[in-house]
Amino acid sequence: MKEINENPEEYLKVEKSIQKKYHKYLWTPFIKAVKRYELIKEGDRIAACISGGKDSMLMAKLLQMLHRHSDIPFDLTFLLMDPGYNEINRKKIEDNARLLNIPITVFETEIFDIANSASQSPCYLCARMRRGNLYAKAKEMGCNKIALGHHLNDVIETTVMAMFYSSKLEGMMPKLKSRNFEGMELIRPLYCVREEDIIAWSSYNGLEFIRCACRFTEKNNDRDGGVGNSKRQEIKALIKELGKENPEIEKNIFNSINSVNIDTFPGYKTKGSMHSFLEGY
Repeated sequence: MKEINENPEEYLKVEKSIQKKYHKYLWTPFIKAVKRYELIKEGDRIAACISGGKDSMLMAKLLQMLHRHSDIPFDLTFLLMDPGYNEINRKKIEDNARLLNIPITVFETEIFDIANSASQSPCYLCARMRRGNLYAKAKEMGCNKIALGHHLNDVIETTVMAMFYSSKLEGMMPKLKSRNFEGMELIRPLYCVREEDIIAWSSYNGLEFIRCACRFTEKNNDRDGGVGNSKRQEIKALIKELGKENPEIEKNIFNSINSVNIDTFPGYKTKGSMHSFLEGY
């Protein structure tokens, strides 16, 4: 796969910052996730899915660097689905890809128009449609895995949201098999990377990425210092507040979902079936 070399000084500076200044905070947890959860195996053909935000762009760069030096041979492509970005956001994504030396493959959909016209749960519909389109395009291109840019904070926020608003203990897996696209898997290489370290890295390099580009939500992007009115933003703010008294709060939540003691729960669900502790009492 040929890489773009239009901004050699800039992308080399970015890569150096990952190798040096942010090695402990970005590269180390990235490699930890890849190894701990066995995200990449020999012969994999991975589509790194880019949304244009800081998370997916960093993920793409980390995978690109790993691809160059890994002892495990795998193929890598960079996939950008345009769900209906406005002209400014589309250009920003393409400019950043060139700046970071990431050769993207672009395909277009009308997901934003469809989701924004929905009377209920437009964000849920948008997410499902985006993932389905990514799976379909990646499979068409001969890939067996798609990589998404969810990070550690997405993982812990999802867990807390499920408890508070859905009355269940439910996490976000580091990898999972597709139910609708046979032979396809989803992996999350940034699973152990903290969002604040991604923000620090992008600021250090003077990088500016798009945020949520959806017309339905972009009006909330700058409200209350970046905290909008979504449930996820409420949980993000809550965890941040709790972190003032307990700096280990994020680490503790993350570690707890990796060491669940199922023997202490009165009920649990596995493979779609509910079970009670009374079954083995």
